[in-house]
Amino acid sequence: MSLLDMIGPVMIGPSSSHTAGACRLGLVAHHLLGEAPRRVNIGLHASFAKTGRGHGTHLALIAGVLGFAPDDPRLPQAFEEAKAAGLSFEFKDVDLGDVHPNTAQIDLYGDTQQVTVQGSSTGGGVILVTQVQGLGVNFSGANPTLLLRYADAVGMIARVASTIAADNVNIAALTCTRETRGGQALLAIELDHPLSAEALAFMNAWQVTNWVRLLPKLMDG
Repeated sequence: MSLLDMIGPVMIGPSSSHTAGACRLGLVAHHLLGEAPRRVNIGLHASFAKTGRGHGTHLALIAGVLGFAPDDPRLPQAFEEAKAAGLSFEFKDVDLGDVHPNTAQIDLYGDTQQVTVQGSSTGGGVILVTQVQGLGVNFSGANPTLLLRYADAVGMIARVASTIAADNVNIAALTCTRETRGGQALLAIELDHPLSAEALAFMNAWQVTNWVRLLPKLMDG
């Protein structure tokens, strides 16, 4: 049992599930977009939809989208901060099926990029990201995480793993999903340490690569 398990996360707000976890879900979308956010549509499922406003969920999600951490003192003023940053936002209640009750779907838009993230706040500020761009993933943000979207090709996973090893970084966990054989694929790799800028640029230059993102470690402890 870790210290986080016993005392919970450092955070602003009344609920680790509805506030800290929600903020981290927004942070995932923020980092994956790769540019300044301009518009966001957020679907709230089950408990997030029913009790979110009372627990600060809406504020926390917008704070995360803006790049604020769960303990950022600006979190309670996230709506005002969004207006100042030129970010428009809209919430709606949705039924996402058989998923955790504290689940949100975030559709985030910048000037040239768009990203869709679905994830759950599972308690104690812990999150589980289950979809990116409509493709299944399974990571928590507890480690630096590489996401690479590409046209499915033979040997791609080995090629990425070889690049990571050459950068002297170890793989902690890996998931890969694809739309169809030869279609779009998404590789999500949790790492012991962040990759170098050179390794990221090398993978981003491959002809089959659509985009590469490196999420920082989002969890404390």
